[in-house]
Amino acid sequence: MRLRLDSLFGRLFGVLLLAIVLAHLLAFAWFAHYDRPPPPGPPPEFSRQTEGRPAFGPPPNRPARPWFGGPVVPLTFQFVCLIVAAWYGAKLLTRPIQRLSEAAERLSENLDSPPLEETGPREARQAAHTFNLMQQRIREQVQQRSRMLGAVSHDLRTPLSRLKLRLEQIDDLKLQGQMRQDLNDMIGMLDATLTYLHEQRTSEALQWMDVQALVESLSENAQDQGADVQASGSCAPLQVQPMALRSCLNNLMDNALRYAGHALITLEDQPHQLLIRVIDHGPGIAADKRETVFEPFYRLEGSRNRNSGGVGLGMTIAREAAERLGGQLSLEETPGGGLTAVISLPRA
Repeated sequence: MRLRLDSLFGRLFGVLLLAIVLAHLLAFAWFAHYDRPPPPGPPPEFSRQTEGRPAFGPPPNRPARPWFGGPVVPLTFQFVCLIVAAWYGAKLLTRPIQRLSEAAERLSENLDSPPLEETGPREARQAAHTFNLMQQRIREQVQQRSRMLGAVSHDLRTPLSRLKLRLEQIDDLKLQGQMRQDLNDMIGMLDATLTYLHEQRTSEALQWMDVQALVESLSENAQDQGADVQASGSCAPLQVQPMALRSCLNNLMDNALRYAGHALITLEDQPHQLLIRVIDHGPGIAADKRETVFEPFYRLEGSRNRNSGGVGLGMTIAREAAERLGGQLSLEETPGGGLTAVISLPRA
């Protein structure tokens, strides 16, 4: 196998080789300094007392060996060098993986996140290039899907509008009403699907927002339209995506009004998160189906009446909006009966 210095293998091999060579050089210098052979002549114990030099002890040109002499110091040199090499090698191994993990997390939150820098060892550059290519292809596929659905929606609206006009020529009023309801359902499903896809590809910047003012505004607007929506609680401003939070709250509030006829939105401010609860006392949802309702186009209500059962995208849009905010959306049973949607938003 050819050794390339710009590869991760080459760098690790070079670091370990340098550490081993340096440890041996330090050990050699140690032995060369403290273990030089004595000069020729009689042993020190038989030498006579001379002026300025004792009869016993090492010669003046030979340093005295310290008390911890022997192999302790050379082994310490090797141990320290190998520890430094192991630390640097582990950093070389984990740094590209950490950068790739952070880029994947950014991609999961925002499809238009900046590409990964193609720097570092050859393997890291190859992985970054492959990751950037994958991100580009995913973005192109999502854009192509959006264009296709937009074109299909535009092409379908024209014949649907013509059908609504031709309904006026049907004499049977009962049949006319049934067909008009079917056409309205189709148009509503098209609008809901396009809204869902639009929010999936929409990215917002985080902004400081008065969530309490937003909740009170939504409640007042619903009351002006004759809906029974109340708000309570207070909280400090939070860094959020305004459109995503508004979409999440609107869908949860509409779901509560559709099935229960009323809604209560409460705020609970905590040191590390903000809890927003949308409470109703309607029929509720069984515990084994509370996760299923977040699937697209899933409806618990069995009829095909859109006014009573909806399209089946409201809860899906609400959860994905909460996840774009870095939070979570869960469903709980309201004490006394009903459903409580809990949004937990972390504080940065």
